[in-house]
Amino acid sequence: MSDIKKIKTALVSVFHKDGLDDILYMLHAQGVKFLSTGGTKTFIEGLGYPCQAVEDLTSYPSILGGRVKTLHPKVFGGILGRRDNTSDKEQMAKYEIPEIDLVIVDLYPFEATVASGASPEEIIEKIDIGGISLIRAGAKNFNDVIIVASKAQYAPLAEMIGKNGAQSSLAERRFFAAEAFAVSSGYDSAIYNYFAGDNNDAEYLRIAIDEKKAMRYGENPHQKGMFFGKFDEMFNQLHGKEISYNNLLDIDAAVSLMTEFGTETPAFAILKHNNACGLAVRPTLLEAWTDALAGDPVSAFGGVLISNTPIDAATAAEIDKIFFEVIIAPNYEKDALEILCHKKNRIILVQHGQLTTTRQFRSILNGALVQERDLAVETVADLKQVTDKAITAAQADDLLFANKIVKHSKSNAIVLAKNRQLLASGIGQTSRVDALRQSIAKAQSFNFDLNGAVMASDAFFPFADCVEIAHQAGIDAVIQPGGSIRDQETIDYCNNNGIAMVTTGIRHFKH
Repeated sequence: MSDIKKIKTALVSVFHKDGLDDILYMLHAQGVKFLSTGGTKTFIEGLGYPCQAVEDLTSYPSILGGRVKTLHPKVFGGILGRRDNTSDKEQMAKYEIPEIDLVIVDLYPFEATVASGASPEEIIEKIDIGGISLIRAGAKNFNDVIIVASKAQYAPLAEMIGKNGAQSSLAERRFFAAEAFAVSSGYDSAIYNYFAGDNNDAEYLRIAIDEKKAMRYGENPHQKGMFFGKFDEMFNQLHGKEISYNNLLDIDAAVSLMTEFGTETPAFAILKHNNACGLAVRPTLLEAWTDALAGDPVSAFGGVLISNTPIDAATAAEIDKIFFEVIIAPNYEKDALEILCHKKNRIILVQHGQLTTTRQFRSILNGALVQERDLAVETVADLKQVTDKAITAAQADDLLFANKIVKHSKSNAIVLAKNRQLLASGIGQTSRVDALRQSIAKAQSFNFDLNGAVMASDAFFPFADCVEIAHQAGIDAVIQPGGSIRDQETIDYCNNNGIAMVTTGIRHFKH
């Protein structure tokens, strides 16, 4: 028995009319009859096509301010009736229920209404009832019915009609059913998340993202990878190759880090494997780039670059001297863009949107971890002086600078800085002592003078050994969360050796 089904009658009821006229033209040309309500019926007839009103089929008008229009057995029976089921066919004949072979419907713009700042009453009215029911009914009976649940499916529908005429295969109907359930599940998730609000203690986790971008591969070539999200809402890609999975991880890390530094004074950062290997804040962007690169010119090779101010030609000329994967900035001077674009694979991004998410997700153990993003930003007012020696204003500036970087570094992490320049960091180490030694060795390998530098730690010091090692290297000011049962030992060492230390009470682990 053939699985090909003819389209004889289409129920069309949509909120958005754009693009619908082409579909209606194709269906009318194939002799398909139309059934509709309200504004959609008016739209169809305005194109010169006959259309039966749902109210005439059901003998019920649209009631309750339009809340009830299609919710009737003559509509849902026509969609859900199984064409090969004798009992269904007999009942449809008895109650004069016509077969409906194609349902074209979309949903009230709930998410757009929420995003617009509409009142709660307006938002509630945009919770679709009839539309979502039609979608589920059509998708459930995909053996006999085609369901088109959004204008995004007009193109595949038009392609199918153009190829087959007014008929469909089981595989095609199943495709549209899957798309329909994606629409309905995403819609319900949006409604749930609206009612749950920003409650991070909500009982359920519901995430639905329709926008998908296939990656060349995942973290490694043997792994498949995809990105779900609206990348274009944050960036314009002006140049370069396709963005990879690892690029996206670095871009996210770069944007998160640079958010800490605002836009008032030029800042430039270089990242590698999600960690900063160079960062400086300077009066000019060229100076910021030069000193950021000096922090680790070796690791900068193949890195991701980010600036908080537009790239000028002079800075671009210096950046052009190294190999890098990605550069991100709020804009580029014309001459700067010409310089940077001469290598075809360089990914050049203009950032025009900010991170707005307040939660982070990670898949683990056949489940998911959810947490609030670390949005804590320490200021001078948060610094608690715990040593006899007080920090100077210049040291406070450097300590807060270093603390911002260590917050975005893989734990265990130590950051050394001076004059708002990252001198070195020790990251991803299994002990804090190892992280410190790594940072000192790295700074010395690039001939930095650590005398007068400051140290930031992402978590407390379990012993006094870290401040002792730092002091021996020339560090004279420290910032750390505090909270160890041996804090006093660390404080005592600092007092005995002229080191100034402040605590913040905020840990910044990053795993």
